[in-house]
Amino acid sequence: MEQSTSFTPPPGTHVAIIMDGNGRWAGARGRPRAAGHLAGVKVVRAVARGASGLGIGALTLYAFSADNWRRPAAEVHALLRLFRSALADEVEMCIANGVRLSIVGRRDRLPAALIGAIERAEAATAGGRTLWLRIAVDYSSRDAILAAAARYAGQDAPTREEFARELCRVHHSDPVPDVDLLIRTGGDQRLSDFLLWECAYAELYFTPRFWPEFDVAELARAVGEFARRERRFGGLKAVG
Repeated sequence: MEQSTSFTPPPGTHVAIIMDGNGRWAGARGRPRAAGHLAGVKVVRAVARGASGLGIGALTLYAFSADNWRRPAAEVHALLRLFRSALADEVEMCIANGVRLSIVGRRDRLPAALIGAIERAEAATAGGRTLWLRIAVDYSSRDAILAAAARYAGQDAPTREEFARELCRVHHSDPVPDVDLLIRTGGDQRLSDFLLWECAYAELYFTPRFWPEFDVAELARAVGEFARRERRFGGLKAVG
């Protein structure tokens, strides 16, 4: 089910986060990986509540990549069940706080019950204008770029703006501004096939904290550092 293209994202910074380290956080405490994923959901809730107060208009979170299907089946099933229950639990919070929830990525490989939960959550929160919360599930930026490019086969090359809109349609999303700030938790410093087109001029912020250890204070530090950086988009530093 495609979203309406009439939606205008709330003004503010577009922040994307690769939420890494749930399993390592749990393992360091002698707990199963599922405990780390559960703790990570609680952080999503807290970060979403605090984001708009930091000037964030759109927040895109990397929850499950297309490559994550390679993980053990038991872990994948647990993740999908957790995601479905979290959707049901958070809809009322999203409505109360003016949060619009969208799920971006493929849907044809997801369980039917989860697809239904996604569609209900998106419909119920469609009126949110304080924050646009986008969760990437079964997502691959490279696959999306290939799918969007295939739609132009035999046609004139699109403009960047036209191609970005086509990418959004592949993602089941309304058009979204390019990412301003990309954050990755867990210590690794790579993009992992996440929003490669949209992050063309994103500022990058890496933290060794595992995702369950991340909080609004750390998000504020990242946004503060972003505000101090000079963004030139290929141009020269302003003089005078």
